[in-house]
Amino acid sequence: MERSVVGIDIGSHKIMVLVGEINDAGDTRVVGVGRVPSRGIKKGVVVNVTEATAAIAEAVERAEQSSGYQIERAYVGVTGSHISSHNSQGVVGVARRERGIMPDDIDRALEAAGAIVLPQNQELLHILPRVYTVDGQEGVRDPLGMHGFRLEVEAHVVMGSSTVVQNLTKCVEGAGVEVSSLVLTSLAAGKPVLSEMEREMGVVLVDIGEGTTDIAIFIESTVWHTRTLAMGGEYITNDIAIGLRLPPEVAEQVKLRHGHARAAQVAEDERFTISPYGENSPVVVPRWRLAEIIQARCEELLENVQKEIKRSGYDGLLPAGLVLCGGTAQLPGLQELARDVFELPVQIGAPKNISGLTDQVQEPAAAVAVGLVQWTPMWEEAGGGWRALRSPWWRKLGEWLRALLPG
Repeated sequence: MERSVVGIDIGSHKIMVLVGEINDAGDTRVVGVGRVPSRGIKKGVVVNVTEATAAIAEAVERAEQSSGYQIERAYVGVTGSHISSHNSQGVVGVARRERGIMPDDIDRALEAAGAIVLPQNQELLHILPRVYTVDGQEGVRDPLGMHGFRLEVEAHVVMGSSTVVQNLTKCVEGAGVEVSSLVLTSLAAGKPVLSEMEREMGVVLVDIGEGTTDIAIFIESTVWHTRTLAMGGEYITNDIAIGLRLPPEVAEQVKLRHGHARAAQVAEDERFTISPYGENSPVVVPRWRLAEIIQARCEELLENVQKEIKRSGYDGLLPAGLVLCGGTAQLPGLQELARDVFELPVQIGAPKNISGLTDQVQEPAAAVAVGLVQWTPMWEEAGGGWRALRSPWWRKLGEWLRALLPG
């Protein structure tokens, strides 16, 4: 049996809508893709409802045309500096000890962990279990079925601005799509990019988008820390625009075509041509000069990530190092620069173990969208009521014909 899921990644640079089919083995097949330039979004936050709604609707329409599905519901990524998180504990008594710990007991423990005093204008997005304790026995990964009197859970609680969440939801619903759930983008990206061994050993996922950088630390196969920084690829582009006196859109193209994050790796004789403000004719620029601008900003961004990892207190528990994803992760030289900064293993992560339209999604920039498609079987593996789509017309026609024909 295949289940159909939709993910919508609403970034500052692009909006990507993916339609996926997932079988009982958990294999993901991408059957539809809609990708458009982002409008009305800045640093992961809606700044123009009308423009953002129109862009989302356009991406949804393209995904529908690509897949043949009519999209009704979707999992939607959320990011931005408004996101906050902390670790919390919940304790409950086991309701029916003779039967062992049941799903209801686990739910109550998680609810207790999430029963915190929320800051004004904040709402809960996720309550993610880290580890359980049963009658003093620590380090329990899955307490289901265990016998005990007292169940404790350490959970990672993620919160976001109610205003930002409401505006994002309004734009998606305005595009004709119901929001099944909002998912922190770093958590979504971790699903298709990280291996189970990396999660178990200890790894940092760093999703560098256009407007934000999302950080998630995974240890012992669970999330221990998350944070969103209000800086990303746009930060680099702005410096290029200032340093080379270029319009932002031209600076972005220069970054994509000629950019490099390590000036020492660029040959001294490499040149390219631009048309800066105030110049009547094109100007030839050494590529190393562009690389110096990019390297300075990338180092600053990576150093901020490093500070956040140290602040978490888990910097000594990360033998698997860092995995970089997001569009900016594709910048040449960034992987080597990150190795220099962190003195840890660094990989560039892209979605793995997927089929279908892989040529459009096997890249670091598609990690969040693929992860959103895979989010449902990751957290809600049980049962029905979760289909995000109507079957395509040709599948409905085939089912109707089979019902009419004998045999």
